Formats: sequence, C-alpha cells, structure tokens
Amino acid sequence: MSMPKVAIVGRPNVGKSSIFNWLAGRRIAIVDDYEGVTRDRMTTLIEHEGNFFELIDTGGMGVVDSDDLTADVEAQIEVAIAMADVILFVVDIRTGLMPLDSLVAERLRSVDRPIVLLANKADHDNLDISAEEFHKLGRGHLICVSAEQKRHRDELMQLIVDRLPPSSDRAVDAHMKFAIVGRRNVGKSTFVNSLAQAKRMIVSEVAGTTRDSVDVNFELDGHQFTAIDTPGLRRRRSVRTDLDYYGMHRAQRSIRRADVTLMFFDASEKISKVDKQLVGYIADEYKPCVFVVNKWDLYHDEMPTERWVKYLRSQFPTMQYAPIAFITGQTGKNIKALLNHSQMLFKQARERTSTGRLNRIVQAAIEHQEPPMFQNRRPKIYYATQVSTEPPTIVLMCNDPKGFAPDYRRFLLSVLRDNLPFSEVPIKMYLQKREQRDPIGPPEVDQENESVS
Repeated sequence: MSMPKVAIVGRPNVGKSSIFNWLAGRRIAIVDDYEGVTRDRMTTLIEHEGNFFELIDTGGMGVVDSDDLTADVEAQIEVAIAMADVILFVVDIRTGLMPLDSLVAERLRSVDRPIVLLANKADHDNLDISAEEFHKLGRGHLICVSAEQKRHRDELMQLIVDRLPPSSDRAVDAHMKFAIVGRRNVGKSTFVNSLAQAKRMIVSEVAGTTRDSVDVNFELDGHQFTAIDTPGLRRRRSVRTDLDYYGMHRAQRSIRRADVTLMFFDASEKISKVDKQLVGYIADEYKPCVFVVNKWDLYHDEMPTERWVKYLRSQFPTMQYAPIAFITGQTGKNIKALLNHSQMLFKQARERTSTGRLNRIVQAAIEHQEPPMFQNRRPKIYYATQVSTEPPTIVLMCNDPKGFAPDYRRFLLSVLRDNLPFSEVPIKMYLQKREQRDPIGPPEVDQENESVS
C-alpha cells in the first residue's frame, strides 16, 4: 500500500510552514511574515507511535505572487488536495475569521476526505474561546494549537492518525495504468493506434478522469491495461517560459494517475529541455518509468542501441535504474515486450520485503563500508523497515540523520536496489531519528544483533 499523505492548506500567512516544521520536529520549510513564501509542495516523513505518513506543505490558497507564480502555486495546492488522505485546514486565531478562510472552506467543500481544522497561534488557554467563530466554516474537527509554543502536538498527531485510512481502504487495483508522455511528434499516437491493431488485444476508448486525456482500455494475454494518452508537449516561444504550461500540466496529471510512465523519445532527435523537464517530474513523483525510443528501425544504423543507452544514461544520471525499450510504433515491433516489461515494473513497485531480510542487507552494507565520522562520532543505524509500497519506502531508524553524508546515503540506496526486488523502480529512503519513546521493536535478526551499527 502507498504511504498515507496529510496535506496542510489554508490562506497565506496563517502559519502553515510553522505547523509543518513543528510536526516534522525540525526546520524544513522557510518561515517568514509575508505572503507567498512557500511556493512549492514540500514533503517530509512523520512517525507517531509506529504510524508513518507523509506531511505535505503547500503555498497559501488565494496568494497573489509578486513573481507571477500564482497559477503554479494554485496547481500545487490542487495536487496536494488530490493526493491527501487527511487535510489540515489552518486558520489564524489571532486575526480571527477572514474572508479568505471562507473561500478556502468553499474550495474544500467537495473534498470527501477527513479534514482537521487547526486554529493556530493559540499560544495560551485564554485564546481558545476565540476559536468558536471558526465553527461557521463547517469544515472538520476543530483543535486549538500553537506551533510557536508547541502546544497540543500530541493531541493533533492522534487526531491525524485516527483519520488515516486503514490498509484495507487503500485497496490495490489489479490492472495497470500507464501514462504515455513525451514531446509532440515522437509517435505516441501511432503507438496507441498500434494497441488497437495488435493481436489478442481488445481496445476501447473512454473519456479520462481529466478533461484533457483519453483512457484506452485493452486486454493482452488475459491482463487488463489502461493507457493514458496525453497531448504532446512543444516548446513555447515565450520569454517567460520554455514550455506550454497547460500541456505540461496535463502531462503531470497523467503521470500522477499512472502506475507506470512510458517516456517516449524520437530516435532521430536529440534530448530536449522539454524531455528533461518531463523526466524530472516523473522522478519527483517516484513513478516507475520506461524510456521508450521510438522509430528505432529507421535510425538504428546511425545510432545503434548501445549508443542510445549510453546517451540516455548520460542525460539522466539519476534515472540509471530505468529500463530502456526500442520499438517501432508503426509496425508494432517490440510493443508486446514493452508492455510485459511495464507489467514487471508495476509488480516491483508493489513488492514487500521482510524486516529480517532488510536488516541483514543493511547490516552487511555497514560492515562492508561504515559511515564516515560526523562531529567526532560515528552515525548509527539501529534498524530498517519497509513502511509502504508504490513506491517502495524504506525507513532507516538512526541516532542522527544529519550525520549521514549524501555520498553514504547514495551508497545505502544502491545496496538496497541491488539486493531487494526493486531494481528497476524508484525507492524512497528516509533516515529517521529514533526517539527514546519509539515503540517499534528491534529488527528481526538474532538477539545479539539488536542494533545495526
């Protein structure tokens, strides 16, 4: 099951980033007194009494950005709301109920997920009575908190955990959805058309859940698939941006909906800035991805597969794990193999590994290469656990996350990739400080190996 997500929303300057930092236990988001400081979604892993979830901070709803990023901020908010299992709606108890609070409440009216209404900046009990007016918003369970005074954190955390969906509610869909993305004229439409012509495929087109995409449902060898077809992207001849903004927005929504992304390239074209931005977004969303080189039959003499593989690896160094497929959409060559490989990625992203096996791998890695000293002490990893799938998410409980240098983190991630059944899909790895009250037990290894150090 994927990691539960909790989004913080509200009008500008109510203390959303302060709430985010307070619950995270450290400063991650920038906090300032003027509107529009938080423009992008920020996420962090939160653990409370053995329950893990991702906390998402967003820009202020209704913000007017001096850098003209209003549309981008609004889009980020919409994404956070769409992803969230629980929503924290933050208001400011000191300023009282404001017109923008009512507008935010109206935006949340159609959201069918649990909402907790946070009256922030309630630094002492005398202010709590002022929160009564927020009941007029009619959205969520009301609790008075103070990020600055660290007031009522445990009560808030329990409210969140109580509202997280149980595993049984986050049911796993049996059939794979894959997004087809890329620049214009790379052969996406030809590829989709070939799905209809391939043998043993039953294909139908239906309107997608977004206005700008088409879902193509088909069956191959007894397996159900949904292809999410998106319009191609083009460079925009504008001083302000290199991309057609709305085209990118459509592609992003399709990527988020998909289980696997097929990133199309034209064998006759060089990698473009649009390609890199699309791949960057796929990576940011931790989606399994296949690099698909289309029209390969026309240009394989000029650019053999070995050179294409080397070229793609050099252009996308953080996506070394992504498999590469060479197809001919016009004739259907290698399309069935591509779909079969995509199905393998779909299964990899849903794999779970035992805690015992995971800890033996981490322990062996540390014995092979200890983490470098940090401030005259060696960082320790006590145990590891997989907390979710899609993407596979590993938490390493340690004494000090800051003590692990980026190079060592990359080493650990490569060891996990090499030794776990996630070799071709993105892996999330968190280093989490183990608190004294941490209720999770030791790893499932021999008793004398209680800590991996």
